Amino acid sequence: MEEVLLISRFMTRTLILLSLCFMWVPPGVVCRTGNASASSSSSSSSSLKPKVINIGSLFTLNSVIGRAARPALQAAIDDVNADPTILNGVELKLVLHDTNCSSFVGTVEALQLMESEVAVAIGPQSSGIAHVISHVVNELHVPLLSFGATDPTLSSLQYPYFLRTTHSDYFQMYAVADLVDLFGWREVIAIFVDDDYGRSGISVLGDALAKKRAKISYKAAFSHGDPKSKINDLLVEVNLMESRVYVVHVNPDTGLNIFAVANALNMMSGNYVWIATDWLPTYLDSMEAADPDTMNLLQGVVALRRYTPDTNLKKSFMSRWKNLKYNGSASPAGFNSFALYAYDSVWLAAHALEVFLNEGGNFSFSKDPTLHVANGSMLHLESLHVFNGGQQLLSTLLRMNFTGLSGQIQFDPDKHLVHPAYDVLNVGGTGMRRIGYWSNYSHLSIVPPESLYTKPPNLSTGSQHLYSVIWPGETTAKPRGWVFPNNGQPLRIAVPNRVGYKEFASKDKGPQGVRGYCIDVFEAAISLLPYAVPRTYMLYGDGKRNPNYNELVSQVAQNKYDAAVGDISIVTNRTKIVDFTQPYMESGLVVVAPVKEAKSNPWAFLKPFTKEMWFVTAAFFLFVGAVVWILEHRINHEFRGPPSQQFSFSTMFFSHRENTLSTLGRLVLIIWLFVVLIINSSYTASLTSILTVQQLTSGIQGIDSLISSTVPIGIQDGSFAFNYLIDELNIAESRIVKLKNPEAYLKALELGPKRGGVAAIVDELPYIELFLASTNCLYRTVGQEFTKSGWGFAFQRDSPLAVDLSTAILQLSENGDLEKIHNKWLTHRECTMQINQVDENKLSLSSFWGLFLICGIACVLALTLFCCRIITQYRKFTPEGEEAEAEEIEPARSSRRPPRSPSIKQIIDFVDRKETEIKELLKRKNSNESKQQSIHGSDGQASSPA
Repeated sequence: MEEVLLISRFMTRTLILLSLCFMWVPPGVVCRTGNASASSSSSSSSSLKPKVINIGSLFTLNSVIGRAARPALQAAIDDVNADPTILNGVELKLVLHDTNCSSFVGTVEALQLMESEVAVAIGPQSSGIAHVISHVVNELHVPLLSFGATDPTLSSLQYPYFLRTTHSDYFQMYAVADLVDLFGWREVIAIFVDDDYGRSGISVLGDALAKKRAKISYKAAFSHGDPKSKINDLLVEVNLMESRVYVVHVNPDTGLNIFAVANALNMMSGNYVWIATDWLPTYLDSMEAADPDTMNLLQGVVALRRYTPDTNLKKSFMSRWKNLKYNGSASPAGFNSFALYAYDSVWLAAHALEVFLNEGGNFSFSKDPTLHVANGSMLHLESLHVFNGGQQLLSTLLRMNFTGLSGQIQFDPDKHLVHPAYDVLNVGGTGMRRIGYWSNYSHLSIVPPESLYTKPPNLSTGSQHLYSVIWPGETTAKPRGWVFPNNGQPLRIAVPNRVGYKEFASKDKGPQGVRGYCIDVFEAAISLLPYAVPRTYMLYGDGKRNPNYNELVSQVAQNKYDAAVGDISIVTNRTKIVDFTQPYMESGLVVVAPVKEAKSNPWAFLKPFTKEMWFVTAAFFLFVGAVVWILEHRINHEFRGPPSQQFSFSTMFFSHRENTLSTLGRLVLIIWLFVVLIINSSYTASLTSILTVQQLTSGIQGIDSLISSTVPIGIQDGSFAFNYLIDELNIAESRIVKLKNPEAYLKALELGPKRGGVAAIVDELPYIELFLASTNCLYRTVGQEFTKSGWGFAFQRDSPLAVDLSTAILQLSENGDLEKIHNKWLTHRECTMQINQVDENKLSLSSFWGLFLICGIACVLALTLFCCRIITQYRKFTPEGEEAEAEEIEPARSSRRPPRSPSIKQIIDFVDRKETEIKELLKRKNSNESKQQSIHGSDGQASSPA
């Protein structure tokens, strides 16, 4: 829509312009149209290297920016012409036209400028004029270098020949958004001039704030020529609003009127925040000396200024400033950052023209076939020529890369200057002090941007820093940034008009009209705020049944109430439409069911252990008994004989009385006695607890058993549990019974599901605590709390009061006041909330597996050592030993017995023998071997004389 209006406005202005041109062209010129065309055509066709190149300049001379740009442009032209290393003798000539801060005059001046056949046009400073002139240069293919038009929409593809040699307001508005986010504000009021420059900049600001979860709450626009009376009315209007953060985006020539009126309205005092864009530093930098009256209007203002590095080039130029041609003052007055960008624009054109000419660029002009004289028309349109090398020169400009007074001159693919950066300034005393920097690379910092370009970008919240700010009212404390609207309307607070559980919130005859735990918490939190909160409580509901809390929250979201205070659960679907404070009470859904005392069980002695525990314990009884028998069988006569008489179940209680002889057996038995001691003690303690503590049971084991059954379930009327059970747990709506108060709870549970009551009640924990206390603990909760949530106060989205109250609630919790309020309203007889779960108290294997592991390892190691010892003995004791012994008794039979390999039976017989017998046989074997060796030795001595 804006583009349509812009084109329509341009067409209207063009028609007026053409009419003026008709009256402006001298008759003689009109009569000589044909000759002029021929002459122009012949001269334009020449592509020889020119001796003089016209550089057009188009801006408002008598303005803050114009008074700085004019001497800078002329100085740049003189410096280029005096430099023999550039353009090889080609002279640049500055053709200057004044737009007089008018789009219409600017268009006329632009057409006159184009008659001079300029290669490059520099300017304008006004974004509105730049929109119109961009259409002219697009048609005639003349690059337009603008050092002052900062409208972000000028960077679109609609204006291919527009090239900005300063930074776009797109980046400045993101810098403002980062400032707002740094101090935690969520709403701002934009005060801007109602033109292309103001509207486009504020539009980008809205987008930037939205990414920070902030917004522009009101856009206060005014026209360029509005008197102070209209500005006064505008500021009176915004002063009645909630936000106290103002972003001022206006022109430097008239912007100071905003602060003059604001000071008169006492809007420059404490708790106000004023953020000004670069127009304010531009104006202050141009002042000859600090005016005390002007500076008094601006105390505490935070402003942005285009950042330019303090290079030697910049310092040298500033030292020449007062002596420059066309500078109307013999002092640094009139200088601002736009002078640097204007100077660099000329040098950018010079460098590009040199490359353009060296590459054989076509420096010629030709007629535009679309610009022809209509039949009977007196317009001199043929004097406007198209620059034939315009497209090539534009491409050359985009490729330039050099260091100017303002820093690096280089364009990115979007035709923006690289490294956009701003100084963050704070007005105080008689001047401005720098409190930090903003750059598109690292955002807010206290380090100059060029020192960060060599490091990885760090955009984390913790890396964003500024020095301290002195705010309006001469305070360093961060302003809150908002107040309650000064329009006589107190905060409308909805309170649920409950039927049951009136301890939380209920109607009262006192001045407030309401009372209860939730009301006292809210009032205590409000009292901690550093500002007054006018408020009025409004009951929600008819008092005959509990109100629907989802509908209550929706009323807040629809602006029928400003807030809701009560026992309001923080659940997902509600957080999507309102903002909640920090929870002031924990909550969650639990199940309440009737319980009865458990009957005695003849098998209760088995309950202390789980099945797995009983099985492993029994297995270890047998295992350890077998290990001890193996280790003691060869040396202990008490462990010899039939297996049924050797080691019995009495090991558990009487194994310490057994006379164990082997070292390994004693080691295993000691470890097993330790395990038995622990198991025995644990079993005794658990069994005692089971037999002495009263056990309660219920047919409902928890929410899972309710889901799988078909019994009716009671809930509190108006609770979110209704939707939760249906939508999340898929429980049929026909099973759910709504109950309005604790008396209805009690009656429904007493009747039971068979007589029209309910089998269980699902409700939030705070209500259940009161209910159980009121029934003398006749009922109990079963199962675990199956949701986790809390109660909070609901506010409209992005309400700053929700944030401040959250902090106040945390303070109440830390200083103990929240607990005192709880004890005042909700202290009752405590019940054992949950029924005793015998299964949960059983001792499982997981508690003892470490003991069994140690015992098992000890048994395995003992068996391993025992087997190694047996193998060693068996190698020494071979069957030959027994045969030698038998030969002494029956020499004839033994001589005829063939040698045999050892059998399994022989090995088992060997293991089953007593240790003393084995040792005796080994001793006899060693003795026989010694005798045989002595006999063989004597035989050898007797036969040696022969």
